[in-house]
Amino acid sequence: MQDIKKEMIQNYTQKYSKICNENNLVDFSLYEKYGVKRGLRDINGRGVVTGITNISLIKSYDEFEGKSIPCDGELYYRGYNIFDLVDGFVGDNRYGFEEITYLLLFSKLPDQNELTEFQEVLAGCRKLPRNFVRDVIMKAPSKDIMNSLTKSILTLVSYDDRVSDLSLDNILRQCLTLISIFPMLAVYGYHAYNHYECGESFYIHRPDDKLSAAENILRMLRPDKKYSEVEAKVLDASLVLHMEHGGGNNSTFTTRVVTSAGTDTYSVIAAALSSLKGPKHGGANNKVIEMVKDIKSHVTDTTDEEEVRGYLSKILNKEAFDNRGLIYGMGHAVYSISDPRAEVFKGFVEKLADAKGRRPDFELYSMIERIAPEVIAERRPIYKGVSANVDFYSGFVYSMLDIPTELYTPMFAIARIVGWSAHRLEELVNVDKIIRPAYKSIVSFKDYLDINAR
Repeated sequence: MQDIKKEMIQNYTQKYSKICNENNLVDFSLYEKYGVKRGLRDINGRGVVTGITNISLIKSYDEFEGKSIPCDGELYYRGYNIFDLVDGFVGDNRYGFEEITYLLLFSKLPDQNELTEFQEVLAGCRKLPRNFVRDVIMKAPSKDIMNSLTKSILTLVSYDDRVSDLSLDNILRQCLTLISIFPMLAVYGYHAYNHYECGESFYIHRPDDKLSAAENILRMLRPDKKYSEVEAKVLDASLVLHMEHGGGNNSTFTTRVVTSAGTDTYSVIAAALSSLKGPKHGGANNKVIEMVKDIKSHVTDTTDEEEVRGYLSKILNKEAFDNRGLIYGMGHAVYSISDPRAEVFKGFVEKLADAKGRRPDFELYSMIERIAPEVIAERRPIYKGVSANVDFYSGFVYSMLDIPTELYTPMFAIARIVGWSAHRLEELVNVDKIIRPAYKSIVSFKDYLDINAR
């Protein structure tokens, strides 16, 4: 009986999905006619301004005599250049995640006493409710760890007596708690899946309050809890580079929109997670790994630039890899000449590759980064430059750190929860109106028909 019902539902949805498609198509020329920006982007790909922020800034072009001239990409957190921030904590041999989290939340760099206090507060927040791992994370585990994360976040509502309290101190408490426990929720979610679905050993390592976020992630993930300083420092840099990005990305906009409705922090972050997990937003690093693996399996000599170039052309022409015609990790909605995050990250990647004995892989990535823009420019009309984005290298880093692919996008979320929190706080402080966009209706009027006349 169940099989008959299942088949009936499948036949119905297949039939009516075609009807949905036919009846929902909009003539693309209408977007131009009514001045509607598809995807909230203009014809040059720039985002439509939907708000004001003091959290971060992206620069990808200079204005000269009324014209926009592409320039090397720049990224600023609270007015500080990302290059200077990373050079600062790396030069002093510090971990940067906690320090830059403080900066994004409070708009100032902490002194040593403020940083120490902040680290202690985060450690104090780094605790899950009693039996939460058993009752929530271990129940119905999923290969999709982003969905597991979302489930955990929404379930935490049941353990918070002040869930709907929108006072700023309460919102800040909730944000600090989520920033602190995100690594636990993600890593434990993976271990539950790996045990119950893959048949591997199950272990739960508790975080160490004396360690940084990056160190704790590796400690909790690995059976022996061991990691090298190089590994932890590279992961720390990755988290910092993924924390925030100008406010104009999909998941941050989602954070602002849902916050403006007056809902609770858990619902807001769950919505942001749902946005980030989309392959058009947070899943690109996974595709880069798959693409490079495909290149290595089809190119006989990965040091031969012409052979690699030829295969990239096949990928672009939809003749190889996934036949979608995309060279993953290349290009960005905002940057043209360079993505500053990729520029900062590349030095860390090279250092880790040498430590892991993967210099040949690094050389291949570097070659692809150099020649892919040329291949794209030869075959596609480009309104702005194309360069490697941060996702081009992040997947490679995660693979060298032995982070399973199921955790690639959750690693992004572990970092971006900081930016989401900063934007939620800024939205609550400055705006008391719900974000309500307008749509141009093209509905045609119809006369009602009695059911017997239809």
